[in-house]
Amino acid sequence: MYGLLFRGVATLAVALAVIVTPTYAMSPAPPLPTLPVQIHDECNPATFNAAVGPGTCVGNGAVTFQQFVGELQRFQFAQQWQFVPAQLHISVNQSFTATNTGGELHSFTEVAAFGAGVIPLVNDLSGHGGETPRPECLAAFIAFQNKVPNSSFLLPGQSFTDTETVDNLGAPVLYQCCIHPWMNETITVRP
Repeated sequence: MYGLLFRGVATLAVALAVIVTPTYAMSPAPPLPTLPVQIHDECNPATFNAAVGPGTCVGNGAVTFQQFVGELQRFQFAQQWQFVPAQLHISVNQSFTATNTGGELHSFTEVAAFGAGVIPLVNDLSGHGGETPRPECLAAFIAFQNKVPNSSFLLPGQSFTDTETVDNLGAPVLYQCCIHPWMNETITVRP
């Protein structure tokens, strides 16, 4: 009699385990955190606005326009103008938010390859003189000029958010600033 009762209890325990296990397996995974990217510069407003025009720089950086140009002439990049971090590892269906924390207009534009931006003088100084601007940069710049919503061009304080999908597995996803072409981001998408 106890054997029959034990077999009945054992059968019930197995049945409950089968019913309960899929409930745990079907629980949704917690959402992945949105990863931050900072678009950074250190433009000095007095000197940038005097050289380029009013409103060019609204930040409070210490790098003068003359220092910026000198650094570009010497190194073909300005180290304080950068995406932080410059490389990002992200999971499928995970988002990132790129925020312009600097004082100038920047873009965070997806490109097929890094290359020239939309400002000829900056292209010349950064080693991209004579190159045709990236077509993605030209399209994004025109969209920005036409005030198209969600342009990849960002005024200080603005952000751009995107989610990488399974379509992005296997090859790096590249973003660059179409004004300062040395500012670039490589995103690796993992399963």
